[in-house]
Amino acid sequence: MLRPLDAHAPRDVGPFRLLGGLGSGGMGTVYLAVPRGGGPHDLVALKTVRRELESEGDFRVRFRREAEAARAVRSPHVSALVDSDATAERPWLATQYVAGPSLDEAVSRLGPLPVDVVRELGADLARGLAAVHGSRLVHRDLKPGNVVLGGPGPRLIDFGIAQAYDATVLTATGVMVGSPGFMSPEHVAGDRSVTAASDVFCLGAVLCFAATGHGPFDDSELAAIVHRISQGRAELAGLPDELREIVSDCLRQDPAARPTTGELIRALDPATAAARPGASPARREGPFPWPDGVRQLIHTHETAAGRALLAPPTPD
Repeated sequence: MLRPLDAHAPRDVGPFRLLGGLGSGGMGTVYLAVPRGGGPHDLVALKTVRRELESEGDFRVRFRREAEAARAVRSPHVSALVDSDATAERPWLATQYVAGPSLDEAVSRLGPLPVDVVRELGADLARGLAAVHGSRLVHRDLKPGNVVLGGPGPRLIDFGIAQAYDATVLTATGVMVGSPGFMSPEHVAGDRSVTAASDVFCLGAVLCFAATGHGPFDDSELAAIVHRISQGRAELAGLPDELREIVSDCLRQDPAARPTTGELIRALDPATAAARPGASPARREGPFPWPDGVRQLIHTHETAAGRALLAPPTPD
């Protein structure tokens, strides 16, 4: 949820005016921002990078390279990169702002989503991943907190840690990138061959969370989570039968045995699943079928962003 800027936060970054805080993580701090003179359709989520990372020897080169690759991703299911600056005192990047709760927030507050909604959620996230992978990127941190439930549908966010297939890992300092409960076996093993199939594994874990309220590898201890992932000990209790095979396929230990994003779209999308074998992935017509509780949360986020935009600038 949007928070007021604290006393130490900048008021402007590049061409953007900061309106409030959206959160923080391993890579940096995220703000709601707007270009000077911009309106509600110009809102962005602007991330500034932690100083520990920017001081890395070749960080800025790799940051710029990844931003250029991310700029090529075009999908209604991915929050597009709007602008970035690798040469700023604090490197930053800005992506389209999506007004809505994260999947994490929605499920934590409202409980698991209905099966038909989870299927459509999964199909759209698979479409987003297909666009990311088509630009030779891997998301690397697909988790409930990086899926925003917007009015038109779900959107993948946070490409500040996406990695080009042929690039050095962005966090070369050894910082673990990702969220342990939603990492693939090859990821927790420190394997540099994290690929599109790794994102598919993470998507399976996300769908389990959406449908049950818990991740497949939840545990109170980090070491236990990592062990369960590396041993393939997924807990799928409570997962509806309609989703069990798809989620289990995504969570296979062997990356080569996991489904492709195209196969997931065909299996998850209700229209495509009912079509003849080999049919092209269908496109939904009309609004996304969010439950009423999710729609109310979306409205709350939209209202908060609108108020922040209309509020007078915060003094330095």
